[in-house]
Formats: sequence, structure tokens, C-alpha cells
Amino acid sequence: MKKDKIKLFGLVMMIFSAIFGFANTTVAYEQMGYGSILWYIVASLLFFLPCSLMLAEYGAAFKEAKGGIYSWLAGSIDEKMAFIGTFIWLSSWVVWLVSTSSKVWIPLSALLSGADKTGSWHLFGLDATQTIGLLGIIWILAITFFCTRGMDFIAKIGSIGGIFTIALNVIFCLASIIILVMNHGKLAQPIHGLSSFTTSPNPEFSTTIALLSFIVYAIFAYAGMESMGGVMDDVDKPAKTFPKAVIISTVVIALSYSLMILMWGISTNWQSVIGNKNANLGNITYVLMNNLGVVLGNSLHLSNSTSLLLGDLMTRFAGLGMFIGYLGAFFILVYSPIKSFILGSDQKLWPKKMTKLNRAGMPAFSMWLQAGIVCVFIFLVAFGGSAAQKFYTILTDMANVSTSCPYLFLIGAFPFFKKKKDIERPFEVYKSQLWTNIITIFVMIVLAAGIIFTCVEPILEHQYDTAFWTIIGPVFFGVVAWLFYQRLTVKGK
Repeated sequence: MKKDKIKLFGLVMMIFSAIFGFANTTVAYEQMGYGSILWYIVASLLFFLPCSLMLAEYGAAFKEAKGGIYSWLAGSIDEKMAFIGTFIWLSSWVVWLVSTSSKVWIPLSALLSGADKTGSWHLFGLDATQTIGLLGIIWILAITFFCTRGMDFIAKIGSIGGIFTIALNVIFCLASIIILVMNHGKLAQPIHGLSSFTTSPNPEFSTTIALLSFIVYAIFAYAGMESMGGVMDDVDKPAKTFPKAVIISTVVIALSYSLMILMWGISTNWQSVIGNKNANLGNITYVLMNNLGVVLGNSLHLSNSTSLLLGDLMTRFAGLGMFIGYLGAFFILVYSPIKSFILGSDQKLWPKKMTKLNRAGMPAFSMWLQAGIVCVFIFLVAFGGSAAQKFYTILTDMANVSTSCPYLFLIGAFPFFKKKKDIERPFEVYKSQLWTNIITIFVMIVLAAGIIFTCVEPILEHQYDTAFWTIIGPVFFGVVAWLFYQRLTVKGK
């Protein structure tokens, strides 16, 4: 049976769903106000754009590869480094699946209740933490079940996630424009010259250390493009489609982040809405969307009760948009990393059942194995008491830097990739080896600075446990990968 190939629009929607986070704009506004725009632009120019173009070149050159970033690294440097880099990457995504399986219920609660009520959810006599853990296990099993049905299903859900994310952005933008027009161009958060874009209204972000921490956050808000490498062989005319999708997504995502942060100032006065301590990083998206609805109603001279209803509807729609966005991201990330790792590497390294494809062309056994590991972690965290919660904190800290490690491998390998003469390059931006080396070094410095600061920040805050596990994360995963590779190569001989 001939599979439908992923077209340009579908791939752009999948990339948008995997990378763009509507909540990133609300968190940025909460932390830095208008001042966050500058750092999002800097992060897009110094990290996202050059890195995305590198990934586009990789994707076009290795268009037939099934293994995504594994194939890119193996074809540029060697198999061992590809194995270690991809293993670290996969480990960080497994931790992401564990942590996000509990966060995904917050937007669902906002949709159903108009606010985050997950703290009061109880099933079968379980407390709230255990209930969310049980739902998380069901969620992972359900996602894996549908993912094993084939790539067509994943592409459709990923595209729907992207469409709902865009719909949420469009509704936010339209509401903001109406408010701006009705208020005759007056902003809820006034702009006082250039200083409004270089400083933060948040007193917690008045120091250089805090500012640097936000730059790191801005860089990592663009992460996730590499996860698309695992779907290369399912893309229609990949040599042309993948680079186009990467470039379109890069421009749209960077502009969307900057414009939307600016537009939050139309409806939200930082001091009165955020500075009153009722908003935090967990609920900021719903606080701002509720306020947007209320301000929209007031601007249209609706009654107070109607304005409050509009705020409630905005909160619920934000919950729907973010829940569907999470759904799209899960469908992509349950499948793409495991495929890149298992199918991209030498098949002799693995037991046959791990590389065997089902009738839908999916490595079902490996996907269910991953689901089992994730479910065990979710169960331990939810039902294990304080010791398990500490274990979960350690896992999260270990994944913080590990998430960005594949970029160190991919960017570091890029000059070696460019030196290879036996690779056909249907798409090429970096044509000069000298400029390739210069840009690679520059992007590596930006990324390394972000990683180093992520490790140093908890030390400066005297959180030495967090610092230790943050630093040891990629080292631990890397050593495990090396030992695993040594054992597999011995068995494979």
C-alpha cells in the first residue's frame, strides 16, 4: 500500500507544532515584558536561523536516510559519536515525555473548568498527584497505540496541532487589534522610549545574572527542529520540501514570538495584572488570556458580566489550543526520536524485534518499550512519595542540558559534513568552508555559553544539588551510551 507523503504545508505545521510554544510568549512577557523581544530576536539571529539552515542542508543531503540526526552525524563524523549524541538526545526526550505527561492536563482543565483545577482531581480514591500520574500513563499508552498505526496518522495529528496553535495565535492577535483600535492606540503597558525594550518591569530580572538566564531561555525556546529529521523519508520531494519548510518555519516562528510579545502589552498592564503576585509561570497563559477577554469586553462597552464571560471563553479556548498543540507534539516526539535512534543505526547492533517494522511501517516493539519505560517513571514519580519526587527533580535537572546537547554534536559536525566530497548537496547555503567554520564557531560559542550558564546559575543561587545533577546529566547519559555502544558492537560482531 502506497503511503501518502508529507507535503510542504503539512511539514511546516508539524515543525510549528513541535517548536512554537504559545506559552513561551506569555512566560517571556511575565519575565521581561517588552524587554524579552530583543533577546528573542538575538536568539533567532545568532542561534535559530544559522542552525536551521545547517539542519536544512543535512536534511537535503541525507534525504533518503531513515535515521534523522543519527544518519546526519554518522554520515558526517562516525558511528560511535552519532550513537552517543543520539542516545543523549533520546534520553532527554524520554524525560520530557515523563514531565509533560502531567503538564498536559492543565490546559485540558482550563478548557473544561476555565481554570487549572488539576489539584482537586481525584479518581478511584487516589490523591491529585496519583490521579494525574494515572492519567499520564493512560495518555502515553494511548498516544503510542495510535502512533503505531502509521505515519499518516502522526502527520495528520501533527498538522492539526500546528493549525490549532496558529488558530490560538490568530484569535489572540485579532482580539488585541480590536482592543487597540477601540482604545485609540493606547497600550495597557505604555512604552517609555528605548528603555522599555532593554529593561524588565520584573524586579527579579534587574541583574546581569538574571538577564543571562533569560537569554538562555530564549535560545532554548527555539529548540526542536532536529526532531523533524526522523520523518525525512516520509516527506514528498525531501531535497526541496525540507529546506523550504525549515526556512518558512524559521521566519514565521521568530516573527510570531516577537510580534506576540509586543501585542501582550495592548491588553496587559504588567504591574496590575502580573505584579499582583496572582500570576506565576504555571498559570500565566490563562491569567493573560482571561484578562484579554475581559479587556476586549470592556473595550467593546459590553456589560461586566459579559466581559467576564468573554474572559472565561478566552481561557477555555487557550486550554483547547494548548491541549491540541501538546497532542501534536506528543505524536511527533513519541515516534521521531526513537525512529532516528533505532532505525538510523546499524541494524546489527539491535535484537531483530527492536528493528522489525509492523504492517504500518513502524518500529512498534521499540515504541512500546519506550512507552513502558516512560510509564514506569511516571508511576514511580506519582506513587513513590517524597523520595520519588526528589528523583523526578534530579531527572529533570539531568535533562536540562541534555536537551541542547544534540545541537553541540550537529553544529560541531557541520564543518566535517561540508568537507565530505562524496555527498550530493541539492540544497546549499554555506558554500565557503571558511565562512562555514567561522559561523559554526560563533554558533557553538553562543550555545556553549547558554549551556555553561545553565550549569553555573544554580551554583550562584547556592542550589548545589541542582548544579551537580545539571552538569552530570549529559556526562551520565554519554557514559551510558558509550558502554551501551561497546556492548552492542561486541554482540553485533
